Amino acid sequence: MNVTLFYVCFALYLMAMLYIGIRQAKNDSAAGYLMGSRSLPMFLVIGTMLATQVGTGSSLGAAGFAYSNGWAGLIYGVGGFLSIVGVVWLFGDIRKYGFATMSEEISFYYGGNKTIKAVVAIVTFFASVGWLGAHLLGGSMYLAWVTGMELPLAKLITLLGFALFVVGGGYMAVVWTDAIQALVLFFGFIGTAIYLLINMDGLGNVLQVMPEGTTSFLGIEGYGLLPTISLIVSLTIGGFAVPSFRQRIYTSKDEKTAKRGFAITAMLYLIFAAFPVIIGMCARAINPDLGNNIFAIPFLALNVLPTAFGIIIMISGLSATMSSASSDALTGTTVLINDIYPVFKKGKISDEKLVFVSRIGGILTMLVAFIMALTAVDITNYISNMISTTLTGLAVASVMGRYWKRATWQGGIAALVGGSVFSIVAGKIPAVMAVLGDPTLVALAGSILCCFVVSLCTPANHLSEEEALAIVRESNLV
Repeated sequence: MNVTLFYVCFALYLMAMLYIGIRQAKNDSAAGYLMGSRSLPMFLVIGTMLATQVGTGSSLGAAGFAYSNGWAGLIYGVGGFLSIVGVVWLFGDIRKYGFATMSEEISFYYGGNKTIKAVVAIVTFFASVGWLGAHLLGGSMYLAWVTGMELPLAKLITLLGFALFVVGGGYMAVVWTDAIQALVLFFGFIGTAIYLLINMDGLGNVLQVMPEGTTSFLGIEGYGLLPTISLIVSLTIGGFAVPSFRQRIYTSKDEKTAKRGFAITAMLYLIFAAFPVIIGMCARAINPDLGNNIFAIPFLALNVLPTAFGIIIMISGLSATMSSASSDALTGTTVLINDIYPVFKKGKISDEKLVFVSRIGGILTMLVAFIMALTAVDITNYISNMISTTLTGLAVASVMGRYWKRATWQGGIAALVGGSVFSIVAGKIPAVMAVLGDPTLVALAGSILCCFVVSLCTPANHLSEEEALAIVRESNLV
């Protein structure tokens, strides 16, 4: 691939995204800047959800995973599909409450308790920042491998690739650029996979060179049954607690739009998931000695594909990381401004000032993520550790808070803390990791147990839905 030509095409692509984003922005109020005035039509819900879901893990990560583990790469597709379906099944009707963040939502489930709202705000902020850091790391690894630039510089360029339209354009800029990037990455990956299969005379030739067991159903014979189950649960649970997923429900035009949009997205994502896997296995068939499997796609772009296809797949991959990153950046900003900022700034704030503060908050959010990404070098472990230590407890607190009426706010906090503690402890035990592959199942069981026991030992919540909602809305800024 001609690297200079790639630079030119990538720069033009970023300029186009910036133009589209700013043109579609709604910056006249804080609700417009942070929430798109809660008016997303179905095609934007589908576009932004698909682009958000097809992030670093399900593009770069899935291709690299398939390079080493064959059809096990489809685990990302199965887990992602279940997470989207699960979110809309369990929480699709929450649009009617008018929440702005998961902090408000989970606080509502626990009687509007302000303590758990503050704790969840901190957790969801760092969850958003964590996902943002993962996407920064994934995109920068693409960029650094192809161009030869130093990884820290690549991380900075990846950040700047979406930071301008996020800060300048706000929520509508993000969802519109997401929709465009979803089309780019969808057809980019499909086109590349088809091109590779044609030039390798079919999938059968590719499968013949894969290691034993990796061509079985979901690669279970090679990867292992329990690690497969653990990874699917990890990806599913992660989706239940991804703040940007919930924000798409909060900002949809209505409940019907949210539910249909999520259902269509789930089906499209399941279709898409096969193509990064095929690309990863093709890379293995061409070069079985790549070293780091995470570079499967950049290797193909630089050494195998014609210049046009190489540029397309690289921009598609970067679209996947940047679209997901921009969504998490805006979600983290919303939590920071709506839930954390009022703790330090009391009283009413004008819309004009709130938009300005939101832009500053967006810059701070991305700066924190950038600092976190500077210290990370392994995208797979980064994502796995973040899900098990941060998101598992958040998922348990939200599900049990909504569907188990005896759950208390103390139990919700216990779920958050217990999930992290059990995850960290399990991760330190080699025997557990050898059997399960990651600590998510242990973290999930520990989080549920902590929530159950502590809730039974603390006073039940007796507030009605109307009373709890009134408490939540007292401090709602957007």
